[in-house]
Amino acid sequence: MTTTNGTATPGLGFGLDRESCYRAVKSRDRRFDGVFYTAVRTTGIYCRPSCPARTPAYANVTFHRTAASAQAAGFRACKRCQPDATPGSPDWDLAATAAGRAMRLIADGVVDREGVDGLAARLGYSPRHLTRILTAELGAGPLALARARRAQTARTLVETTDLGFADIAFAAGFASVRQFNDTVREVYAATPTQLRGRRRSRDTPGGTAPVGTVSLRLAVRTPFAGRALLGFLRDHAVPGVETAGEGWFARTLDLPHGPGSVRLELDDLAATGETGFVRATFRLADLRDTGAAVERARRLVDADCDPCAVGEAFAGDPILGPLVRRWPGLRVPGSVDGPELAVRTVVGQQVSVAGARTVLGRIVAAHGTPVDTGVDGLTHLFPSPAALAAIEPGVLPMPRARGRTIATLASAVTAGDLCLDRGTDRAGVRAAMLALPGIGPWTADYVALRALGHPDVFLPTDVGIIRALRRRGAADADPERWRPWRSYALLHLWTALSLAPDDPDDSNDPGEMP
Repeated sequence: MTTTNGTATPGLGFGLDRESCYRAVKSRDRRFDGVFYTAVRTTGIYCRPSCPARTPAYANVTFHRTAASAQAAGFRACKRCQPDATPGSPDWDLAATAAGRAMRLIADGVVDREGVDGLAARLGYSPRHLTRILTAELGAGPLALARARRAQTARTLVETTDLGFADIAFAAGFASVRQFNDTVREVYAATPTQLRGRRRSRDTPGGTAPVGTVSLRLAVRTPFAGRALLGFLRDHAVPGVETAGEGWFARTLDLPHGPGSVRLELDDLAATGETGFVRATFRLADLRDTGAAVERARRLVDADCDPCAVGEAFAGDPILGPLVRRWPGLRVPGSVDGPELAVRTVVGQQVSVAGARTVLGRIVAAHGTPVDTGVDGLTHLFPSPAALAAIEPGVLPMPRARGRTIATLASAVTAGDLCLDRGTDRAGVRAAMLALPGIGPWTADYVALRALGHPDVFLPTDVGIIRALRRRGAADADPERWRPWRSYALLHLWTALSLAPDDPDDSNDPGEMP
């Protein structure tokens, strides 16, 4: 909970120091929203640290790593501060522990689809041992954590959509409407009807949305550099799979129960330390995929990032300090599908971004799955690993050696020898990728950066990074000093290549982000 200089900073470990937590509650520090939860014995409720209610007495509070832990201890969510409506803890990305990996998979709905046995198998543990690990570190087992996720998804849908309660129950992952009603009453001390009646008029969608359309808000910590994120996603958009316009980005989604799409409205959010929102509209073939679609969209916008901690770490750095002040809240663009990102990365080796987009567009048109999204420009799902593995490498529009690399990569994913979701061990994924012919450290680390959500990746051989450092007179800079946020240092340096020739922060030397 503390940095090396003793100042409280979220996102630096799973331990909760009672004194530090209480100081954060007394100061109503918004940076800790989603990092821990405060439960008050005298009221039976739990809150986010920044709750505006009167600060409870020190003797009456306990602190929990997750909302599920507070719920399992018998506390219900505060109606005033809505503690579960916060971004997730940045610890899930910082810590490569079993608990962090499990939380990422639970958020994607693995427990709902595959049960605790499926979750444990993915992580390489027995169900009993995994339950012990999660209970010890997070205060709740996998079932309780999944239940809390379902409750939060249900509340969001009740308060921000016009879906019927039966549709919401199954969209949130509940097995029955009765289970949905009972859980909502227990967690929020209110019926679904009462929750919907409390929603504010400004959050109510206008008109009636088409069946299968869900519009809601994704919580992010501020500041949030939405325009820079949009620029990156737009520049890398694969024709047929992704498209963008003024202030928005959209793409198709290959989800567990069917295809879907998402449109994100991306703009800068300047407030510091508060919870902001990115509006998202999903079109889904099956509402059961709501939770998975939301989680993948959150990955794409790096919703759990702690921009205050990153900014404070770089503020005094002579290289990154000016860039952090120019682009506060810069995010690392994520990925909605690990195998897709890996293939895109291989295609992009040693070619320009524009060239890679052209090649990928041709692959999508020839081998992707056509879908009807109702959105101009979104026509296909990206080819599955199985489809790519079955293609003769010489048929792909690229050098044959690179085509063989894609076929080998796709075969490894299809066979289960390589798993590229966010529940995998990052070091193990890197080793497995480097063992494949045609894949080197740059490719493996770029996949870790975007597909695995690794916050501490640096690409010292990247041409754009070399150019960016040289332009700033720092060719010999030691990136070790930027730990544990080297991924954000990368994005700042790449983004700096876009500065105008007359900009006082940089010189004129055109560059291109990978």
